[in-house]
Amino acid sequence: MGHTMKWGTLLPKRPCLWLSQLLVLAGLFHFCSGITPKSVTKRVKETVVLSCDYNTTTEELASLRIYWQKDSKMVLAILLGKVQVWSEYENRTITDINNNPRIVILALRLSDSGTYTCVIQKPDLKGTYKVEHLTSVKLMIRADFPVPTINDLGNPSPNIRRVICSTSGGFPRPYLSWLENGEELNATNTTLSQDPETKLYTISSELDFNMTSNHSFLCLVKYGDLTVSQTFYWQESKPTPSANQHLPWTIIIPVSACGISVIIAVMLACLTCRNAARCRRRRRNENMEMQRWSVSIKSVEG
Repeated sequence: MGHTMKWGTLLPKRPCLWLSQLLVLAGLFHFCSGITPKSVTKRVKETVVLSCDYNTTTEELASLRIYWQKDSKMVLAILLGKVQVWSEYENRTITDINNNPRIVILALRLSDSGTYTCVIQKPDLKGTYKVEHLTSVKLMIRADFPVPTINDLGNPSPNIRRVICSTSGGFPRPYLSWLENGEELNATNTTLSQDPETKLYTISSELDFNMTSNHSFLCLVKYGDLTVSQTFYWQESKPTPSANQHLPWTIIIPVSACGISVIIAVMLACLTCRNAARCRRRRRNENMEMQRWSVSIKSVEG
């Protein structure tokens, strides 16, 4: 890109520097009136590049005074090519002073929101520094809450289930509610905390419900004009038949099979016995018939 990024280094404190800063602040009050700054929107922890929108050369840069300030507070100053960064932006602000002077602010915070103004002073023929260029940028920092997460906390009592909904890292102050069929429910143990450094919020809320019916819960988090939500579904679990309930069938099927087998065996036995009896009767009749024939033959011969 042809740009050289340099970390800001502190300059020795000089009376003339502070005098120049006071003059800049006084001049800004006059020049900023009636100016509508352009706006840039970023999220917390992102990076923003703010440009002076002023094309210069390396030779001219050596004679320029460049000031960046946010609202009424100083951010950064560049004098004779040397950089001074104020404590709130120290170690997270990069300067690019080639061609088009600009600054890069890293790891944005909510407190970085505001109107940033770049003032460039240039000496005239008498060596007196006058405002050569002025531009403003309105920086807006957003801190969106991520989609909430819902976790199961188990059973605090029989037939009662407990879940927790939580989200963090957002701004402004959020409000969390539980809804079912459009009606707000009574939550338990709702907690809200704010990080003292980043000013970002964390919120969580617990909900107890009856396990014996189906549910569809909506965890809704409102912050400012925005909302994020998550839905939790609960399906009533049907009781699993116990081993005792299956016992009659485990007995009936084998017993029935055995009974049928016995009946078939008895029927076959009966048929076998009947056939055997018929055979015996047939043989007995045949024997008796043969005996009568023998007697008749003997009588004839006699």
